[in-house]
Amino acid sequence: MNNETINFQDPGDTYQALIDGNKAFVDAQLAADPDFFHKLSKGQSPQVLWIGCSDSRVPANQVTNTQPGEVFVHRNIANVCVHSDMNMLSVLDYSVNVLKVKHVIVAGHYGCGGVAAAMSSQQFGLIDNWLRHIKDVYRLHAHELDLITDHQVRADRLVELNVIEQVFNLCKTTIVQNAWKERNDLQIHGWVVDIRTGLVKDLKVSCSNTENLGKVFALDKEA
Repeated sequence: MNNETINFQDPGDTYQALIDGNKAFVDAQLAADPDFFHKLSKGQSPQVLWIGCSDSRVPANQVTNTQPGEVFVHRNIANVCVHSDMNMLSVLDYSVNVLKVKHVIVAGHYGCGGVAAAMSSQQFGLIDNWLRHIKDVYRLHAHELDLITDHQVRADRLVELNVIEQVFNLCKTTIVQNAWKERNDLQIHGWVVDIRTGLVKDLKVSCSNTENLGKVFALDKEA
């Protein structure tokens, strides 16, 4: 059996298509490497933590052309990283302190529904509380964003600014700062995936220390 993507022709067949897709995936992997799953079951040692959007169009492994076991993944709506999210912090702590990843990538994407929703005044329900974090990003950069008259261009720029702010939010955590005290091989990066082309835009905001955080966020190294 080949490794072709399963297409959902009938919504009623969606569940069975997932089961069939799994079988096709297993058959393809075993055909390429009969020992694939045996090796995979021995453990993981990813070098990368991907914090991305939950949007189904931006799966980490496909975007980066990596294999199972190579990228540790956390996803939420609009790739938000805030100090009150215990889920994100737990993933960050495990990947940084146990898996010893060397790169943490915050990956947003153009056409993000969460960012578009945050730009509006419409109420959407419970998610409005989550979107407020993105509205805060808009508030911080309103002087730039309000000058952009084209709505799509403004949304694309907010996607970028949101990623940049989330990178700095990660750098402000005690998890990352304490790791930097012990090793110099941990870097935090900001990317945007252009789903119109599939290509990644590196926003060039990589951090490997607290130099750009400001005194109030850079914690005492001696503490």
